[in-house]
Amino acid sequence: MRWTLKPKPNPETVKSLADSLQIDVPIASLLVQRGIENFEDAKSFFRPSLDHLHDPYLMKDMDKAVVRIQQAITNNENILVYGDYDVDGTTSVALMSSYLKTKTPLVATYIPDRYDEGYGVSYQGIDFAEDNDFSLIIALDCGVKAVDKVAYAKQKNIDFIICDHHRPGAVIPNAVAVLDPKQADCNYPYKELCGCGVGFKLIQALAKKDGETIDDLLPYLDLVATAIGADIVPITGENRVLAYHGLKVVNQKSRAGFKAIINQLKKETLTITDVVFTIAPRINAAGRMKHGQYAVDLLTEVDFDTAVTYAEEIEAFNADRRETDKTITVEALAQIIENKEEQRLTSVVYQEDWHKGVIGIVASRLIETYYRPTLVFTKSGDKLAASARSVSGFDVYNALEACSEHIEQFGGHMYAAGLTLKEENYEAFKQAFEDEVSKTIDKNLLTPEIKIDTTLELSAIDDKFWRIIKQFAPFGPGNMTPIFMTEDLIDTGYGKCVGEDDKHIRCTVTQSGREKFVCIGFNLGNKLNLIKDKKRFKAVYSVDENHWQGNVSLQLKLRDLKE
Repeated sequence: MRWTLKPKPNPETVKSLADSLQIDVPIASLLVQRGIENFEDAKSFFRPSLDHLHDPYLMKDMDKAVVRIQQAITNNENILVYGDYDVDGTTSVALMSSYLKTKTPLVATYIPDRYDEGYGVSYQGIDFAEDNDFSLIIALDCGVKAVDKVAYAKQKNIDFIICDHHRPGAVIPNAVAVLDPKQADCNYPYKELCGCGVGFKLIQALAKKDGETIDDLLPYLDLVATAIGADIVPITGENRVLAYHGLKVVNQKSRAGFKAIINQLKKETLTITDVVFTIAPRINAAGRMKHGQYAVDLLTEVDFDTAVTYAEEIEAFNADRRETDKTITVEALAQIIENKEEQRLTSVVYQEDWHKGVIGIVASRLIETYYRPTLVFTKSGDKLAASARSVSGFDVYNALEACSEHIEQFGGHMYAAGLTLKEENYEAFKQAFEDEVSKTIDKNLLTPEIKIDTTLELSAIDDKFWRIIKQFAPFGPGNMTPIFMTEDLIDTGYGKCVGEDDKHIRCTVTQSGREKFVCIGFNLGNKLNLIKDKKRFKAVYSVDENHWQGNVSLQLKLRDLKE
């Protein structure tokens, strides 16, 4: 593990902020690192207000989208709400369809089948719309590259409104409206919305026209917060406001579908991390293992007992998903060893019967063992399909582009991509990808890096410190959980390995003999020797709460240890 200490911020700015907020210097330093330099910045950060949301009509084509939807409602047209099968797509469809149903009953939903139709807008979906007399399709979390599909729909007299957040191609589809802040000629002030976020801006614009206020839209924010967390978009600016207020809804007034999932948790208050690791995988499991429509049914259900039935079905899909990705990961790791590929700079594995819905998860799991760009292939029809994942700092999309002569099609971004190729091209592609990565990757990137916000004395950690750190939430890209480094630590003598196969470490540390903190270090069991016999060591960690038998205490969550 590489430890990288972030540059220290300007000491004068830090001192000035500490004085104006009456907080300690370490906290002020963390804030300045996050771009918060004065009282007003801090106020917006700690108290995200719905008043800080931008006017939805600043988004290109928003006025056109609103006019067309209002026309459809007035003329009693059938509206089809179409979205992708992942969390961002299914929450978007749930949000848009449930809002439109408050205006017209003539609304239906459509999620493409991951296996039969693949990602994004499909010809089958448009044929479905034609067969069932839909004259307007609202596509969410997809569509900005569906030039041919939108033209096909036009021939059938079906209009499209696209709400997307992916980077557009050179040609924009000829839709009635294309809402995507990443369009070069869109002047919307915040560019990092997720698909559900763009969908929310559209219902905000519709609500504004109907004289409704933001308070009327609060019940939809639990969906937006879930999509923001699951889609790993920056939790800055407008996303921070939406996630902050969305989490309040999750915890105080959640919809029946969320309640049905949350009921299984023994936790009073859910954080964005709980949403990402508990709610999101279950919603995702529907599209991975069965069909995304199950997730939409769960998220739009108003009766709690019915939602519980849906949640139980989805729980079963998630259990299948866990079992499947575990099995495939074991098989993939065995394949790497069998092929004597442990020393390569890439992992590329293939088995024709691997489940297509989990190959992205398996790619991420392989990176936990072999930290390098990774592709996992399976058979898909008469082609091979793969999910690619990268390591921090390396652009896997560019590497795939360099190997495009062997690829049928690919898409994605820096850290995650998908591709298809002909089976006979697999070996040639595998070698070309290894050669390309060997040529272009900085070898340092093949060692995982942990970025440390600041060094810290243990004496600085008390209840007040933790109270303020908690208010930095919701955490995520652009506002990560603060990571600290402390030197000269000593274990009080009770450090031991815990958990299955002694994988984890548990100890109590002190720096000066006065303060003592319990620590838990997941997957650090192999470092027990570093702390034995009162050896001094240094640790990288985040501060956390431990809930045990009704008691709450501060603990350190260890990320790594060194002599």
